[in-house]
Formats: sequence, structure tokens, C-alpha cells
Amino acid sequence: MAYADDNVIKSQVATMELIPEIWSDEIVAAFKASLVLAPLVKNMSVVGQKGDIVRLPVVTRGSAVAKSADTRVTTIVGAGTGLSVNLDQHWHYARLIEDIATKQANSALRSFYTDDAGYSLGVAIDTYVGDRFVTLNGGTADDNWDAAYIGSNGTTLFTDAADNSAALTDAAIRRTIQRLDDANAPQTGRKLVVPPSTRNTLMGLARFTEQAFVGESGSSNTIRNGRLGNVYGVDIFVSSNLPSPDTATTVKMALMFHTEAVVLCMQMKPRIQTQYQLDSLADLLVADTIFGAGEMRDNAGYALAVPG
Repeated sequence: MAYADDNVIKSQVATMELIPEIWSDEIVAAFKASLVLAPLVKNMSVVGQKGDIVRLPVVTRGSAVAKSADTRVTTIVGAGTGLSVNLDQHWHYARLIEDIATKQANSALRSFYTDDAGYSLGVAIDTYVGDRFVTLNGGTADDNWDAAYIGSNGTTLFTDAADNSAALTDAAIRRTIQRLDDANAPQTGRKLVVPPSTRNTLMGLARFTEQAFVGESGSSNTIRNGRLGNVYGVDIFVSSNLPSPDTATTVKMALMFHTEAVVLCMQMKPRIQTQYQLDSLADLLVADTIFGAGEMRDNAGYALAVPG
């Protein structure tokens, strides 16, 4: 019986050693290297715990009141809601490796499979986390990003049908920072994740590159090293895996948020397993992970629609 095109056969590889213990160590390194969004949001480990839902209490802040003479204090009634995160994401990466490839190969080639598995799982997690931002700012979970603003001013709502996305500007960044300020989001822990096209735009703005604005000189100057580390106290990151609306795939969502805007719950860290398949005379290699993610604080993050 012929194998499917995605099987690893002799014509595709030269040689390989199968050492599952070493593979497991390497896949974790590759997995972490490919993540951008996931480490920036709230991370909660539920590794080793049973259950399919994580319930997080969200307590409503209370207000202080004036004390009147000769009266009892006014107590605050406890109030809040519960946030549920479904641990329903089980992703895997699988390859079938024939005995002839295992016996004849160069052992250095095995790093390709661990790197590829780690990268693949990392992209899956980053994509899922990025899609959770669609409901922030009162947005609906229909992938239309109806609560996002356009990148040119940070004020006009994005319309996917009309595709009114626009390049990110300094005015839009400042307006979005003000939105976080108005929502009392902490000053620390704020992030801005942009696609490569927006990084190109920002590097063309004097305010983000020249020493007169950023206070950096010599080799530390952004215009010399090309690194956009921080603007207005917001750390900047670049990712090619940011979400796009379903009907406007050339648009990317630049995301400005506080760490607690979205929570990522990992129930099983990436693992790698092998099992010998006698009927195929091959080893089945499978890497997988289990996780869930969801919105944590509705007004702690905003999306800006920019050209992808």
C-alpha cells in the first residue's frame, strides 16, 4: 500500500537517529522560540490538573464612601463575574518515518523534525491567542473585528466589508494609549504587537527612530540598529502571525493591550512520542499540546486595522 504524500520516505531523507528523550528537550526550545503573542498575555499553568474548564473569578472593584459621624460604616456588597476558559484545543504534528530512512540517515537531520514540530505547534497557539482579541472592546466573536479601529487615527471603527484599514500613525498609537488610560489599565505591562509592514511604517517616522525623539545615540539609535523596542512606555513586538478578518485577508490587526487582556491556560506542554508501526515498518512520531485561551479584561486591549 502506497503511503500518503506527507509520509517521510527514503527519497525525502538521508538518515536519522530516533532518540525520543533528546527530541522532547529540543521541541520545547523550538516551541518557545516561535511564540510571540502567547508569552505576552496572562499565562496560567494547569499542567497535570484534571478537568476541561478553568474558571477564574473576576471581582468588581469597590468604591470608597465618606464616613458620617455616629453611624455605622457602609459595607460593600461583593460583586463580580466568573470567567470560563475551555481547555478544548488539542493540536498535534505527526510524521511516519520508515525503517530504511532511520537506518541510513545522518543524525543531524533529526533536528529538522523537532524544530518543525515546535514551530508548527507554536504557530497554532499564537494564532488561537490572537483570535481571542476579537471580542475585546465589546467586539463580537464573528471574525469581522467590528470593535477594531483603523490604524490612521485610532478613532474610526474598522469595516471589513469596505476594508478601510490604514497605516499605523503616531496619532493612533497615542489615542489607543489614552483608551487604556481611561480604562485604568496599569501603566506597566502594556504591549504593542505589529505586523512586519507596520514595523516598516514606524521605522519611517522620525519620532520612533531619531535621537532627538528617542534619546538614543550611537549604535543604540533605532535608525542604526532597526530595533523598535519601546514607544511612550509601550513595548513593541513584531509578528507575522497576527489575525486577519475573514473577508479582508490582506488586513492585519495590530494589537495594543495590557498583559491581562487575554489569558492562556496550558494543560499539557508540548510533548513528543514515538510508536513503532509494524504494518508500515516505520516509527510514528507525534508531537501534541493541550491548551485554552479567552478574553480576561474587555477594556484592556484594542485592535488597530492596518494593511498586511
